[in-house]
Amino acid sequence: MQLWVGLGNPGTQYALNRHNVGFMAADTIADLYGFSPVKKQFLGWTQEGRVGNQKVLLLKPGTFMNESGRSVGEALRFYKLDVDALTVFHDELDLAPFKVKVKTGGGTAGHNGLRSIDQHLGPDFRRVRLGIGHPGHKDRVHGYVLGNYAKAEMDPLADLLGAVAAEAPWLAAGDDGRFMSDVAVRLA
Repeated sequence: MQLWVGLGNPGTQYALNRHNVGFMAADTIADLYGFSPVKKQFLGWTQEGRVGNQKVLLLKPGTFMNESGRSVGEALRFYKLDVDALTVFHDELDLAPFKVKVKTGGGTAGHNGLRSIDQHLGPDFRRVRLGIGHPGHKDRVHGYVLGNYAKAEMDPLADLLGAVAAEAPWLAAGDDGRFMSDVAVRLA
């Protein structure tokens, strides 16, 4: 079994924030693959299903971004999974909007959700980095990530989420290169 975590903040006021694109990706995957109804557990919300031939537990931590590691750690321990079973979907300032990159390990680049998971589990987990672009100056980052996607961004956002979900079987199979390539082709 794999644990796929979408990062975001709970509450309707955050639903369309750039910082919540991880939640959006988890929801899109759950919808496309007909995952089970939502259950409240591990300080968040879970859904179970299959992506390709892999069993996947989707988790959206309900702890707010800066405490995500508590929720993720509880789920991993409960299922006795190692950190190599973990994939985290998150917003990435250092990628152009609507670009997708996958990497395992590395730093947190100031992302509080990643920092929390790193503190609880170490850095060696797979990340699906969903580009949101940078507002240009570090003083504007907080308002930018907690700001909603603009109306003009809704179609590209839907395309991004659809491509990530459609190509998710490659992630489940561990073929990160093919996943990134096929997502890029869909978005071209």
